[in-house]
Amino acid sequence: MLEEQKSENIVWTPSKIIHRLGLEIDNKESIYYWAAKNNIPVFSPAITDGSLGDMFFFHSFKKEGLVIDILGDLRHLNLMAMRSVNTGMIILGGGLIKHHICNANLMRNGADFSLFVNTSSEFDGSDSGARPDEAISWGKIRKDATPVKIYGETTLIFPLLVAETFARDYHNIKD
Repeated sequence: MLEEQKSENIVWTPSKIIHRLGLEIDNKESIYYWAAKNNIPVFSPAITDGSLGDMFFFHSFKKEGLVIDILGDLRHLNLMAMRSVNTGMIILGGGLIKHHICNANLMRNGADFSLFVNTSSEFDGSDSGARPDEAISWGKIRKDATPVKIYGETTLIFPLLVAETFARDYHNIKD
């Protein structure tokens, strides 16, 4: 990546890095593989928080100079929201990711649809625990929307939701 940055003047954003990893991983069981194959951007504003960030850090001692443009992805995400006729948010968990998705929708006067699934409650003032009505008050969800928050563990709740909605319709169409 560093060599490509230098020789081809590539500006690496987190979504470009994830796209590249999805292509390189060549594993059909990976969501990043399918996102890359279908040119669906995957945004990660906290790409350096974890093992990948550690690898970037260690590599920087060997060869300095890799630049990761986080603002490029913020612009991309916000412009996607602003140019969309309708937007919806399915947010599993919370924190930084929830904040970025909701803020992108703020740029277009709110999401039309939203579902929050997490175990957080609002008592501590965290963004993760914030209910949809707070997002409405900020303009992150439209006032005429019918947002839903499910208090529960996402790896249990989300597969059940998919099975009862999208998957049910898919199997009914096939039969």
